[in-house]
Amino acid sequence: MFKKYRWNIVLMLFLGNALNYVDRTAMSVALPILNKRFELTPFESGLILSSFFVGYALFNFVGGYLSDKVGPKKVMGSAMVVWSLFCGLTAGAYNFVSLLIVRLFFGFGEGPITATTNKTMNNWIPVKERATAVGICNGGAPVGGALSAPIVAFASLAWGWEATFIILGVIGFIWALVWWKVSADKPEDHPMVSKEEVAEINAGRIEIASTEPTASAQVKVSLLSIIKQKRIFALLLGMFGYNYTLFFFLTWFPTYLVDARHLSIKEMGFAAMIPWIAGAIGQLLGSIIIDYIYRKTGKLLFSRKVVLVTCLMLAALCVGLTGFVNDVVSAVSLMTVGICFLYLQATTYWAIIQDIVPRDRVGGTSGFIHAMANVSGILGPSITGWLVQTTGQYTSAFVLAASLAMIGALAVAFFVNGPKVPKNQEVIV
Repeated sequence: MFKKYRWNIVLMLFLGNALNYVDRTAMSVALPILNKRFELTPFESGLILSSFFVGYALFNFVGGYLSDKVGPKKVMGSAMVVWSLFCGLTAGAYNFVSLLIVRLFFGFGEGPITATTNKTMNNWIPVKERATAVGICNGGAPVGGALSAPIVAFASLAWGWEATFIILGVIGFIWALVWWKVSADKPEDHPMVSKEEVAEINAGRIEIASTEPTASAQVKVSLLSIIKQKRIFALLLGMFGYNYTLFFFLTWFPTYLVDARHLSIKEMGFAAMIPWIAGAIGQLLGSIIIDYIYRKTGKLLFSRKVVLVTCLMLAALCVGLTGFVNDVVSAVSLMTVGICFLYLQATTYWAIIQDIVPRDRVGGTSGFIHAMANVSGILGPSITGWLVQTTGQYTSAFVLAASLAMIGALAVAFFVNGPKVPKNQEVIV
């Protein structure tokens, strides 16, 4: 299976997502150093972390929409160039305002990656492999997070935090050059993809060009009519809860370990890496479990929902309990289990979109849901900073993240539905 050319695309997207999270998480890991350098308050630190998500959320939608219109190859390559540029420019920041501005534009660059990855997978991967492929691609995120914590911590101490961001920017430019060489918008556009592989990718597709399962396959629908659906809003709530919890961990957990659990920067680098490793394992296992359930039951949407709802609830429980423990071992252990469950269900949102949305609207719908869900990234870090500064502790921040995740899981459980697809047949989306 992995000898097919399409797995080269999956590999590149895995590496791209890994670099995305190394670059993104680098600020969170370096933040305890920057707090001292620029004398930042907890609320100012929260604003810097939130500023990334302003640009990021906006370009989730813009990138997804453009991937439908101009193709994922151009969007992904351009996004990598932009975010790598501003990753490097972070080294030139000299105060609170400059950090805020650079992080805003850095978010613009990173915004398109997830929706564009989803669009690329929809073009390149047959349904029987899709959840696994998306899981591998998105599995780069926790791998990148795991690598970022120790690498950025040690590099910042050894060479200075400025050098770390410059090096990461250069690596991004190298990835972009390779991407332009090896990728294409669709398999039929690539000279190294055989006709047999193209046929395998496209075999068994069933058009869903309408929002209603029983409607004619030839009816075209607008993006607006799709995103107004109740099931799309429920899926958005689920992703909002997931993202809020993930971004709370990504942005504040390293500082929590230093501030509340009194770890050194080196110790924090190792401790913060452990949950990310569990997340990487969970990402891949979740995709395998989803495809296994689908093969056994023939129920496409059920295979996604049962994993999403169960794992998101368990993640919420672990994160909420973390706020009440009093030692670093318990905190890291609970967050490790929680992040594992969080990533076990991470693939499901993108798979569900592909199951229930017409093919020519996958990028735009993915971008819209991702953009709205990532408002959590704008609000969450600032709210966390305000809660910590106001209460002097992190307990309420953990409880809030857990509550939002639980609400999202319940919304998906009760309101997300879709067309019934016979076993071994694919939805073209």
